[in-house]
Amino acid sequence: MTGSRTAADRRRDSSLRRTATSWLSCLVLFVAGVGWVYLELNGGIDTFSADGISGDRPPGSSKGQNVLVIGSDSRSGDNSGLGGGTGAVGRSDTAFLLHVYADRRHAVAVSIPRDALVDIPACKVPGGRWTVPRHDVMFNGAFSVGETAEGNLACTQNTVEQLTGLRVDHTVVVDFAGFSALTTAVGGVLVCLPQDIHQRDLDPKRSTRGARIFTKGPQTVSGQRALDYVRLRHGIGDGSDVGRIERQQAFVASLIKKVRSRGLNPTTLLPLADAATDALTVDPGLGSADRLLSFAMSMRSVDLHNTKFVTVPWRYEGARVAIVEPDADELWALLKSDRTVDGQDASGRGPAGTEGEKHGPASDAATSPVSGAGISIAVYNGTTVRGLAARAAGLLRSRGFTVTTTATASSQDHTSTVIEYAPGLRDEAETTARLFAGARTTPSGTAGIQVILGSTFARNPSVVPGAPAHSAVAPAVADGVRSADDDPCADLSYG
Repeated sequence: MTGSRTAADRRRDSSLRRTATSWLSCLVLFVAGVGWVYLELNGGIDTFSADGISGDRPPGSSKGQNVLVIGSDSRSGDNSGLGGGTGAVGRSDTAFLLHVYADRRHAVAVSIPRDALVDIPACKVPGGRWTVPRHDVMFNGAFSVGETAEGNLACTQNTVEQLTGLRVDHTVVVDFAGFSALTTAVGGVLVCLPQDIHQRDLDPKRSTRGARIFTKGPQTVSGQRALDYVRLRHGIGDGSDVGRIERQQAFVASLIKKVRSRGLNPTTLLPLADAATDALTVDPGLGSADRLLSFAMSMRSVDLHNTKFVTVPWRYEGARVAIVEPDADELWALLKSDRTVDGQDASGRGPAGTEGEKHGPASDAATSPVSGAGISIAVYNGTTVRGLAARAAGLLRSRGFTVTTTATASSQDHTSTVIEYAPGLRDEAETTARLFAGARTTPSGTAGIQVILGSTFARNPSVVPGAPAHSAVAPAVADGVRSADDDPCADLSYG
C-alpha cells in the first residue's frame, strides 16, 4: 500500500515537474519575445545629430513640453512611389509645434504655414560649415538647408525657437512612407469631404478630370488614400496651403480620436509602436523605445476636447504668408505661461500655488474680479525676456482691457512692474495693478496708462483666480480653433 502510494507520488511529482518546466519554458519564450520586440523597436528608431542645434536657445520657461512635428515630402527611399516633391532633397510639407501643458491635461498644436516668411538663423550643413542667417524667407526653406535627403531637422528647430521664443524639447519627423504605415496600423482614419474629388484635383497638371478618388461625405482612409487626403490642395476649398493645413489638422484630430477609441493596451499599441519606430526620425532625447513610450504615456490624461489645433496668426503678403504681430507673440506668450487659447491656467499649480496670491495687489484680486472695460493700456517690456509684453497683453485683453501698444521699454533692468498714469487715471491704474503681483503705481506726465513690466512678472505671470475665461488669442485665431473631439463633418469649408 505504502509502496503503491510512493510510486503514485513519484508519477505526480514527475508530472508537476514537466508542467512546471513547460510553464517556465513558455515564460522564457515570452520574456525573450518581449525582449526581441523591444530590441526591434529600438533598432527601428532613427535619430538626427544634435550638433546642429544652436547654442543660443530660449530658456525653458514652462514645465510643459514643446514638440516640433515635421512632415517631410522627400521622394527618396521608400517614399519614391508615394508622391511628394521631385528630386532627392528633403522638403518640409507641413509643421506644427505641439505644446503639452504642465498639467498634462491640455495640449495645443500650432501649425506654421510652409510659405510663412520668417528669419532663418545660421544653420550647420554637412561638412561642418555654418550658413549665414537669412531674412524674410519661406519657413520650409530651413528644412532644405544643406540639400540632404533627410532634411535639416536641427535648422528647422533653430528657426522655430527663434520665431517663437519657446524652447523645443523634442523634434520628430514623419515621412510619406511612415505616415502611410501609421494610418494603416490604426485601421484607417475617418475623414469627411464636401464634394467628390478626382485625380486632377490632386494633380492639376492633368489634362482631364480623371477618375474619382474620393466621394463626398464621411469615409475611412489609410495608406496611400490617407496620404492623398492630407496632400490634397487644388479643386477644394480656396485651394490654398492654409486651407490644406486646416484639413491636416482635422486629420490629425481624427487620428488621435481613433487611437484613443481602440484603447491603450499592448494589443492595440504594439502594431502602432512598430509602425511608429519605422515612421519617425527623432532627436536624441527621444531616440529609444522607452523614451518614446514614456512621452506617449505622459499624454494619457489629455482628453480629446482639451486637445486643440490652431494656426499661427497670418495674412497674405503677395504669394506668401506673413505672420501677424503682436497676435503671434501673444499666442507664444500663452504657451510660455501654460495658459490655454481661451485663457485657462493649465500650469498644474492651481490658484493657491502662485506667488501672486500671497501678498500685494494680487491678494485683492483673489476676492473680486478685475474688469478692464473702458481702460486703454500701453505695455512695455522692461526686461530682456522675449515676448513678455505680448504675454502681459494677452492677460490684459482676457480681462477686457484695450491694449494700444506693445513695445520694448527704454531700459531693460526693471525688477518690479510699474504702472504709470496720467492725471485723472489713478483709479484705472490701481485696477490695472491688481493683475500684476508686487506692481506699484506712479503718476506720470505721459498721456494714458503705461505698464512697464519687471522681472517679477517674467518669473510669475499673475492671474486672477475665479475670473471668467475669455478668449486669450485674437478673434481670427480663436475662430479657427479645432478640438480633437470635433465632428469631422461639422465644418467642411476647408474640405
